[in-house]
Amino acid sequence: MTDLDVATLQRRLVAFAEAREWGPFHTPKNLTMALSVEASELAEIFQWLTPEESVEVMSDPDKAFRVRDEVADVLAYLLQVAAACDVDVLQALSEKIDRNELRFPAGPR
Repeated sequence: MTDLDVATLQRRLVAFAEAREWGPFHTPKNLTMALSVEASELAEIFQWLTPEESVEVMSDPDKAFRVRDEVADVLAYLLQVAAACDVDVLQALSEKIDRNELRFPAGPR
C-alpha cells in the first residue's frame, strides 16, 4: 500500500464498519471502550516481563507479531474515536507536544 496517511486509514476504517452495518455501534463511547480493551491487550503482552525482557520482546517472532497486531488494533480504534469526535489527530498531537514542552522544559537532570 502506498497511500498510508491518517485520512486514508480513517476512511478505510469507516468503510469497513459501514460495509458491516456497524455504524450504529460506533459511537464515541463504544469506540473508546474498545480502545481501552485493545490497549489492555497490548499491556498484557508485557505484564509480567522485567524491563530487560520487555526491551527484547520484538526479537521473538511470535511476540513481535502480537505486539504489531495489538498496536494496530489500538491505532485503529484511536483513529475511529478521533473521526467520530472530529479530532485531527496530528494537530491534536502537535498541540499537546507544544504544551508539554512548556510544562516540562529541557534542562540538566
